[in-house]
Amino acid sequence: MEKAIYWFTRNHVAANFLMIILIVWGASTWPKLKKEIFPETSLDTVAVQVPYPNATPEEVEKGIVVPIEEAIQDVDGIDRIRSTAALGMGVITVEVANGYDVRNVMDDVKTRVDAIQNMAEDAEEPVLEEIVLKSQVMSIAVSADTDEKTLRGIAEEVRDGLLSWGGGATRITQAELAGVRNYEISIEVSEDTLRQYGLTFDDVAAAVRKSSLDLPGGSVRTEGGEVLIRTEARRYNAPDFGSITVITRPDGSKVKLEDLAVVRDAFEETDVETRFDGRPAILVNVFRVGNEDTLDVAETVENYVENVAPSLVPEGVSLEIWKDDSLFLKGRMALLGKNGLVGLILVAVVLALFLRPSLAMLVAIGIPVSFAGAVALMPFLGISINMISLFAFILVLGIVVDDAIVVGENVYRRIREGEDPHDAAPQGTHEVGVVVTFGVLTTMVAFTPMLGLSGVSGKIWPNIPLIVIPVLLVSLLQSKLILPSHLALLKPNDPDSRPGPILRFQRFFSRGLERFVEKVYRPVLRHSLGHRYLVLCGFVAIFLSVMTAVVSGHVKFQFFPEVEADIVTAKLTLPKGVPFGDTRKAVEKIESAATKLDDAFGESLVRHMLTSAGSQPFQIGFDAVAGVPTATNLGEVTLELTPSAEREITGQEIVSKWRELTGGIPGAVELSFRTEAAGGGNASTPSRLSTSLLPLKCLAPNSGTLGSRW
Repeated sequence: MEKAIYWFTRNHVAANFLMIILIVWGASTWPKLKKEIFPETSLDTVAVQVPYPNATPEEVEKGIVVPIEEAIQDVDGIDRIRSTAALGMGVITVEVANGYDVRNVMDDVKTRVDAIQNMAEDAEEPVLEEIVLKSQVMSIAVSADTDEKTLRGIAEEVRDGLLSWGGGATRITQAELAGVRNYEISIEVSEDTLRQYGLTFDDVAAAVRKSSLDLPGGSVRTEGGEVLIRTEARRYNAPDFGSITVITRPDGSKVKLEDLAVVRDAFEETDVETRFDGRPAILVNVFRVGNEDTLDVAETVENYVENVAPSLVPEGVSLEIWKDDSLFLKGRMALLGKNGLVGLILVAVVLALFLRPSLAMLVAIGIPVSFAGAVALMPFLGISINMISLFAFILVLGIVVDDAIVVGENVYRRIREGEDPHDAAPQGTHEVGVVVTFGVLTTMVAFTPMLGLSGVSGKIWPNIPLIVIPVLLVSLLQSKLILPSHLALLKPNDPDSRPGPILRFQRFFSRGLERFVEKVYRPVLRHSLGHRYLVLCGFVAIFLSVMTAVVSGHVKFQFFPEVEADIVTAKLTLPKGVPFGDTRKAVEKIESAATKLDDAFGESLVRHMLTSAGSQPFQIGFDAVAGVPTATNLGEVTLELTPSAEREITGQEIVSKWRELTGGIPGAVELSFRTEAAGGGNASTPSRLSTSLLPLKCLAPNSGTLGSRW
């Protein structure tokens, strides 16, 4: 390393060329990096869902959960099994151990589940799937005062148009509808009608089953060639099913399905209702998949909603962007740019006050050079631009030039003592080389434990050390090779020259620091070294005092700090089994209270409001992995507020007033108001205004889940 330092201080072109390569390489790599809100990761988890219609949680546990647990408990590769028995549904979640392939374990689990003989007789077929963290970017709220079927048709047209549109920054490949019921064709036959025609329900079902299918029938070889035989008779709507022949009488007359049954083209019988800004609505959720760029996806959706979609929908239909999570990524990137610029200026200003201004600029150059080198290495490390990696850049910003400062200050000291810069640069750098190297290495070692994490955390948090360590490595390279070459070009110190006004101003601060070091710091340091045991006891006393303050509660502790957010959510849970109408009325009461917030505070606070009865669609972070909770007893009202920079009222004040205006909800199991700090994880801050108006012990035995089993 000593020879390399001397060589670069004598070959300035090589040092400049190395610096330019790092900057250009990093600058050209940045636009190509995948930008996502949260690191793409697999949860290494398999879910087994078994519907058991109309069964209580106790029945689900005995007939579904216990048999499956007993069948799969000894499958090789399973780390943990979690099971939940709910009303009409059993869910078994299998966590795969490290080092095992998820697909192989899922195949083994499926084999065991399919071989179970004592499963509940009325249970439906098990559904196995690997749980994947889907990256939702934003939603399009399609709202209009019309019926459900018409609104769904409009939403499907918007979704299909978005998927096929190729005029944006990127092509959207995944979008799905939310807050809507699935299509269903229902066939209702009365018992009296069946008796009248001498039929059973199975006879009708068999006629429908045989008359609605596409079936290949082989092929026939002829002189003209091979003819494929195929039956294409699948029915897709109510009139098609109504024309199915159920009975053919001896006289040749036929009885159609429509003659003995009521055939409806409608939706499945689930109670879900969604309103956006007071009107019926359907959400079109847009996702980023593969190597798609979050910012490009957001730009494409915005352009589509503003320029293309209005021409596809009828008059009176409103399209609005909802839950745009790309804003958090844009904000973090803007914060990184702002902090980087401010840090660069502060380093240059502070060093200029105590060292030469030219030396300060040479040291400050290490920030962009180190960051550019780390960005250039990101594709090789499999790291994308996301909330975690951007946080790592912001974290390392304060320590990235520590080594350059030590080198620069030592070289400057030698130059002030009269040494030629061409000699002071390599010798001064080599003199503190060991200290600087081990200083950087110890910082890098402090972050390496994150590389050894396992499970889901092991796929997310390594983003931090894989950014911090390359930045520090490039910073060390810059301080050892590039910086000494630049320092060698400084002007020699001339004690006889008359300093200018800038230099005189700088010397005022530098000499003041030197006087402080000589008169205060050095005597205190000498005294501390002479009484080291006394200093150690003092340190232990201070440490114990601080820990006492923490343990006693004088120092506030929370895992996530309270962050002012632009989303406020009220989640309602009523007792299981309540009529959907009661849930709707309770949700309307919360919604009505939200409409009064603007008048209560005397300013416009609420931009958009999403109201849901029968589901709780607003999920963030890992809460969204399990899907959207749906049940007749669930409700939710979510408010998008004006940006915090444009209002004086805080989210907590809005939550408090909203809770006050809402009042009590009779029979509520839980009513919680939260300010959501979304963007990459569940960083929400509860409002401490949650209420439980009905004691849980008063609920019926089958009113909730039985809990989890290991």
